[in-house]
Amino acid sequence: MNKPVAVIGAGAVGKTCAADAKLAGQEVRLYDAMPFAEKSLAGLQRTGIELDGIQRNLYNFKRSGIAKIDVVTTDIEEAVKGAGHIVVAIPAIGHEPLFKSLIPVLEDGQVVNIFTDNFGTLLLRKMMREAGCTKKVIVGGWSSAPYGTRIETVGGFMFPHVGVKYRAITLRGATLPMTDADDFIEASKYLSCMDAVTQGDGAVKGDTVLDIGFSNINPVIHVPATILGVSTMENWGKIFGDFDKTGYSMYAHALCPSICEVQYQFYNEEIKLAEGIGVDLPRYSYESFFQRRSILAQEYMGLDKDGKDNMFLPLDLPTTEANAGPNSIHHRYLTEDVPVGCKVYHELGVQYGISTPIIDSMMVMAGAMLKKNYFEEGYSLDYLGIKGMDRATLLDYLNTGNYLGE
Repeated sequence: MNKPVAVIGAGAVGKTCAADAKLAGQEVRLYDAMPFAEKSLAGLQRTGIELDGIQRNLYNFKRSGIAKIDVVTTDIEEAVKGAGHIVVAIPAIGHEPLFKSLIPVLEDGQVVNIFTDNFGTLLLRKMMREAGCTKKVIVGGWSSAPYGTRIETVGGFMFPHVGVKYRAITLRGATLPMTDADDFIEASKYLSCMDAVTQGDGAVKGDTVLDIGFSNINPVIHVPATILGVSTMENWGKIFGDFDKTGYSMYAHALCPSICEVQYQFYNEEIKLAEGIGVDLPRYSYESFFQRRSILAQEYMGLDKDGKDNMFLPLDLPTTEANAGPNSIHHRYLTEDVPVGCKVYHELGVQYGISTPIIDSMMVMAGAMLKKNYFEEGYSLDYLGIKGMDRATLLDYLNTGNYLGE
C-alpha cells in the first residue's frame, strides 16, 4: 500500500506514529484540531519530530532520528485525501468530534486504525450509519498503541521530541464488521508504525471489536492501582518520596500484592463478560499480575517457552522500570478508563445479566473522588449503538455488520 499515512492527533502516540512512519520512508500527513494544534503542531513543519528513547522490546527493534513530516495541518481533508492508512491517535473523549469531521472526507479503499480502540470502532460505524456514509472503508481498532511513549515537556513548553520507552511486539486487532478483519491485519504490514509488531510476534486477529475492548489492559491495570494507591500518589513529594511529584510511578510505588489481587479479580470479571456474551479476550496467568509491570510487559517482552513472562520484575524489589505518573486523580487513568472502559463493562453486564462487583466498586470510588456519578455519566451501550440487542443479534452485527437484522 504505497499511499500516504494520515495521522490524526498530535499527542505522544500521534507524534510517535508520524515520526516512525516517516523515518521508515512513508509519506506522512499529521493533523490536529484547533485549539490543541496551536501547541501540538507549533513549529513542526520547520523542526520535524525527533524520535529516540530506550524502545525496549524482546527483539531490540529500534528506529530513531529526526523526521520531517510532509504535511502538518489543521485541515482534516488535506490530511486524509488520498491516504491509504488513517491512524486515529487521540483519547476516546475526542472520538465523537473527530469522527464528525472525518466521515465527510473518507474515501473508498481507506483503512482506519484506532489506537487505542476504546470502542471507537462501534462509535464510528454508528456515526457513519447515521450520516448515511456508504464509503467502502475498513474500520478497525487495536488493543493498545504500538508504543509506550512520552513528549518531552519543560515548564509547559512542548518540545518536538518523543521518547519511546517500549515498543509492542504484538497487538490484538479487529474490525467492524469482522468480514474485513483479515484484510485489516494484512494491511497493518504496510503501516510502518506497526513494524515492531509485524517484525516481532505479529498482529493477532481478535474475536470481534468487543474482544478488543476487553483486550485493552488500561482499565484493569490503571483503575485499581490509581484508586487504591491514591494516598501514596497524593503524598508523594510532600511527606515522602523524592520531593518531586513527577518522580512518582504507579507501577514502581503503588503496586503491591493486595492491589494486584484486585486487578486480577477485575480481569476475571472481564473474562465472565466475554464468555457470557460469546467473544474471546487474551488470557493471562495469575502470576503475571503480581509484578511491577503487571501484564503490560507481555506486550513488548512476550512469554518464554514455558509460558512465563520473559521479563518478570518482582514486587519485593525496587525498580525504575516503570512509567511515571499519574500525579493526580484528574488523569486519563481515571478520567478515561472509568467512564469509557469500566462504564461499558458495567453496562454489558447489566444488559446480559453478568455481575461485575469489582468493576462497579471502582466506578463508585472514582466517582466519589471526582464528584461524579459514573453510572449515569460516560459511555453507554445506546451511545455505541448496541443497546437492547440480545446476544445473537449483537454477535451477528459484530461479525457481519447486519444492524438489528436489517
